[in-house]
Amino acid sequence: MMQKIQKFGGAMFTPVLLFAFAGIMIGIGTLFTTEVIMGSLAAPTSMWYKCWNVVLQGGWTVFNQLPLLFVVGLPIGMAKKQNARCCMEALVLYLTFHYFLSTILSQWGGVFGVDFSAEVGGSSGLTMIANIKTLDMGMIGALAISGIVIFLHNKYFDTELPEWLGIFSGSTFVFMIGFFVMIPVAVIAALVWPKVQLGMQAFQGFVIGAGAAGVWVFVLLERLLIPFGLHHILYSPFWYDNVVVPGGLYAYWAKKLPEIAASTASLRSLVPAAGFSSTGFSKIFGCPGIALAFYATAKPEKRKKIMGLLIPITLTAIFCGVTEPIEFTFLFMAPALFVVHAVLAACLSTTMYLAGIVGIHAGGAIEMASLNWIPLMGNHWKQYLLMLGIGLVFTGIWFIVFRTLILKFDFKTPGREDDEEIEFGSKEKFREKQAGKKGGKATFAEMILEGLGGKDNIVDVTNCATRLRVNVKDETLCKGDAYFKAIGAHGCSVNGKSYQVIVGLTVPSVREDFEGLL
Repeated sequence: MMQKIQKFGGAMFTPVLLFAFAGIMIGIGTLFTTEVIMGSLAAPTSMWYKCWNVVLQGGWTVFNQLPLLFVVGLPIGMAKKQNARCCMEALVLYLTFHYFLSTILSQWGGVFGVDFSAEVGGSSGLTMIANIKTLDMGMIGALAISGIVIFLHNKYFDTELPEWLGIFSGSTFVFMIGFFVMIPVAVIAALVWPKVQLGMQAFQGFVIGAGAAGVWVFVLLERLLIPFGLHHILYSPFWYDNVVVPGGLYAYWAKKLPEIAASTASLRSLVPAAGFSSTGFSKIFGCPGIALAFYATAKPEKRKKIMGLLIPITLTAIFCGVTEPIEFTFLFMAPALFVVHAVLAACLSTTMYLAGIVGIHAGGAIEMASLNWIPLMGNHWKQYLLMLGIGLVFTGIWFIVFRTLILKFDFKTPGREDDEEIEFGSKEKFREKQAGKKGGKATFAEMILEGLGGKDNIVDVTNCATRLRVNVKDETLCKGDAYFKAIGAHGCSVNGKSYQVIVGLTVPSVREDFEGLL
């Protein structure tokens, strides 16, 4: 069950990979079309405004079509065969579902407690999807329908029909079954979802009312779930769905950027719920403190090598918001340090919240700059200066705490290992040595496959932002964490037959190479 949940979490992350660039375009577009910042140059009638408005509206594509993206994105990681066809099936059946639901509510809305004549948006619980007026089920509804279609696809796509019915095989057969399945699903949605919406509205009030305590618990859990690959499931409803604000925190914040930019009030007073997207502070301020502690506690003869390891993975955490490479360097050697790291991350985010500093602070510096600092610097620079001060203080706290614990308990963090088996600077030589029998240089994917017991040992493979997630048949054939670090990975997380190789931001191309070897 855990493997299935992890695989779902990784597949769900596929559309999220588009958010970084889209967010940058929205941030830049908002900056250059806001009169408060740009003056008369950004007047709605100016050519400057009109040109940048084109860019801005294009940037909204991803956030305005989130349900469709999740519907199409989930099969990429979850379908066991013919993923592209499953994406098409999911899209068509998702639209079919909403046509059914729209028609049911237009005819019997009162029976289900839905005022279908109301305008979409606001508190009506209605929205428009592909020009269909329907219930706003957000990401949860999209994932549910896509999941049903994936199940049907995996079960019925290869069904053999009589030759004279061959035209109805494959995707057509899946669509035929799904067509009739979606009718009762639409009825159930009409019965259940309005009540879910009422529950969400109540939960929004509870979460916002929880204030600093809610932020602390949320960030703590988000960090602690990273080793299990389940953190996506925790934060996705907050950031991309209607759990705390309409449309999710990312879309809600981006739409309010002009209003926030024009205001001098504290950021927390303007969007209090945005404290739940503050998981990135530890990436920018915590990871440098950890890296400094590792360097300071490393054996003198290993410091030069350890610096070569720490600099790139720390910069990746700061600018891109990807922390697995640095976190997995100590997670398995010193899990207690990871718990301390999670607690410090929660404390930092809570301190920022209490100081009135909220926003889209979930990624790295690039994302934060585009959606916060650049468009809002005009009226909120004092808060961002305070953010820098608080962050640097916590960098020092991270360094002191980690250095103290490493020395006190003699944790074997990078640079303190007793063995000399792995040399950080010799990964290329290692690969060449391993590939000697082939007479050429082995690819990264080949080395990973070898470490996982070969192609006959692979059940399935998917990926998230940084990890290659592989389920194997026999875990005894797989190599340990040291092997994967030696070939150039940042480590390997193991849970039974589920292996997560920490590759980094190049994982999509590595997965393609890996699948090509199977």
